[in-house]
Amino acid sequence: MRKSYYRKLAFMVLLLTILFAYQKYTSREKASFPEVKFIMESSAPAGLSDFDPNILDKAQWQQLGFSEKQTSTILTYKEIIGGQFTSKEQLKKCYAISADKFTELEPYILLPATQTDTKSNHFKGFEKKSLIISGKFNPDQLSEDHWIQMGFSERQAEAILKYKKYLGGSFISKEKFKECFIISAENYSKLEPYLLLPVKTPGNFQNISKNTALKTKISYHPFDPNTLDAEGWMAIGFSEKQAHVIVNYRNRNLAGSFRTAEDLQKCFVISAEKFQELKPYIQIKEHVKQQEQTDFSKTNLNAITFKQLLEFGLDERSAGSIIGFRKKLGGFVNKQQILDTYNIDKELVQKLISICPLDASAVAKYSLADAPEDWLKNHPYFKYSADKIIFYRITYPDDKKIWKFLKLKPEYEERMKLYVK
Repeated sequence: MRKSYYRKLAFMVLLLTILFAYQKYTSREKASFPEVKFIMESSAPAGLSDFDPNILDKAQWQQLGFSEKQTSTILTYKEIIGGQFTSKEQLKKCYAISADKFTELEPYILLPATQTDTKSNHFKGFEKKSLIISGKFNPDQLSEDHWIQMGFSERQAEAILKYKKYLGGSFISKEKFKECFIISAENYSKLEPYLLLPVKTPGNFQNISKNTALKTKISYHPFDPNTLDAEGWMAIGFSEKQAHVIVNYRNRNLAGSFRTAEDLQKCFVISAEKFQELKPYIQIKEHVKQQEQTDFSKTNLNAITFKQLLEFGLDERSAGSIIGFRKKLGGFVNKQQILDTYNIDKELVQKLISICPLDASAVAKYSLADAPEDWLKNHPYFKYSADKIIFYRITYPDDKKIWKFLKLKPEYEERMKLYVK
């Protein structure tokens, strides 16, 4: 009896010990995982240089990597907001520019971060900091260190000098100096009495801008743009970044050569004004043009390539449709088949077939009785009747009887007979 009692007591003690240990284990605080941070390096496009989005045309936006539809959206948005982007913040709101794309372009955009009448976080400290002005000065003669000593940050001083360079190496007038987005209205009012500059911008400012200052330093000479490397482009007035953009544009977008002088103008880092300066000196060797040209009057429509169709002026969709349909048919038998191709520019294709000859001598043709089964099942004109043809010719290996049994519409039978012996 007593022995049984001690056994029960020992069992209860053991059970309580197990329950206590379990409670202690489950109530223990779980170690939190350390926060995981992913560090991603943002890489700016290698060939970009500073640009003002307000002066870019449709072709130049496309050179920046936007599609034709995105470019139209950006230009429409620009018109809606008054015809001019006033800040990076405003440009970013255009839905055609993704967040990733804006991050790539943002360092190169010549616009203030936010609207000029609001203080951006980036320059908030500057607005509160008082300026140290020792006396009258010509801002054209100040270095970056001078601007920093006056009370501007290093980055702000760099931006002021970049703006001066953008104007052509001189602030020109107090009027132009005031337009520098780094300098607030409050700080301009402090600086204005000390500025040794004309009050108004000269009427001939367009003639004395940045390119005029460079003309006296650059000695132009005849050159072939297909042989210039980056250093060669820098020698005629382009920055290092712009030079690399031009070389990359030539090698990647134009397969290594400019065919005409106007091809240079399509590169967005070459302004219209700069192009007019260079144009008299551009000399592209004739053989470069001749190597790229195709004599379409001697080009067989059954042998014309995708690249040659693009050269003629067709877009990729039209060219791809023609090449794809020709491959399925095994070759065109008449020119009307090309016009019947889906998704093509019919007006331009009509011009193409009026110039190019069509040689159908190599196109495969069979009788219904002996045509290969694979050919029947894959050919666009025969595949819907292939099983019937194969069935009927087992018993009646005669084309006339097979045509009779098929009972096709006249237009279907007519196009099938184009490929029948």
